[in-house]
Amino acid sequence: MYHAFRMSQPSSEIPDVERDVETLPALAVTYSDRVSIDRDVLAVIGFGRTAALDHPRFFRVHLEPLNENAPRFEVWRAHGEVRHGRDGDVQWMSDSNYSMAVVELDETAHGGVIEATRRAYASLVTWVRASATPHFLRIWNYFDAINDGEGDDERYRQFCSGRAAGLGPSFAGNYPAASAIGSHSDGKRVQVYAIAARVPGTAVENPRQWSAWRYPRQYGPTAPGFARGMRAPTHSPQLYISGTAAVVGHASHHAGDIDAQLDETMKNLDSLLQSAQSKTPLGHGAGDILKVYVRHPEHASLIESKLRERLGAKVPMVLLRGDICRAELLLEIDGVHTG
Repeated sequence: MYHAFRMSQPSSEIPDVERDVETLPALAVTYSDRVSIDRDVLAVIGFGRTAALDHPRFFRVHLEPLNENAPRFEVWRAHGEVRHGRDGDVQWMSDSNYSMAVVELDETAHGGVIEATRRAYASLVTWVRASATPHFLRIWNYFDAINDGEGDDERYRQFCSGRAAGLGPSFAGNYPAASAIGSHSDGKRVQVYAIAARVPGTAVENPRQWSAWRYPRQYGPTAPGFARGMRAPTHSPQLYISGTAAVVGHASHHAGDIDAQLDETMKNLDSLLQSAQSKTPLGHGAGDILKVYVRHPEHASLIESKLRERLGAKVPMVLLRGDICRAELLLEIDGVHTG
């Protein structure tokens, strides 16, 4: 059975008026090689094997940095004292306006990627809905061997089925921003982490692309469950950018051509920012920050050079070795944009 939820395509337009809803101070995110986990640090994420901290607000993703002298830590900073704890599978950190919640499961202990993903998502949904921050804004997904398997047995397609089962039908057509990237760890593990807020954000779609949850059956038995972006419920505009690659409509473009894929990806990012009614271009927001996932490490220097040429030398970015959800795609970009 195909589990895509066939709802009408949501409008990409966001009214350019003040909504009569509560807003929150924006989270700040930076890259760093030195970390002091102060009272207002929501979470610290380490990249790769050498990033290590002994602290309950730290966790590591199994993606190795590729750019020269790349920072090893991503630091998310809130505005009040952050509490932390563990509830079953969920490692959590919260300042009551925002939470970061993390689940990492060994596939072998849960019968494979479908059940491990279903359990990870079910655990996250249960925890977030019972917390002071019941609204998902952004989710990251990392798991090994994302492109292994043929047809509907491909691990990314299986992951999508597990995600849909864990989220449940109430999220249909109302998904958060998200990325799903293939990692290279020593064992098959599913890692899912999310930002949730006390106040809901506004999903944003890209007019150049189909909404992922409307993809046709050719991409698997279960359509991917994410929005192209999420406008955060913040005092000043802040956009969480989902994983973005060289997909137009629902089809991949420029197979094997890294230059053309990068150009197409940037067109999609520009289109998303326009849809979100951003006042500033990518790279020029006060708190812009990017993660670039690169399938083949030998492409990293070219990608970084072209992005610096386009965005400027100052925008923080880290390039990580990661496989993209479709085998023909060579890179993907996500991040946070302000303004």
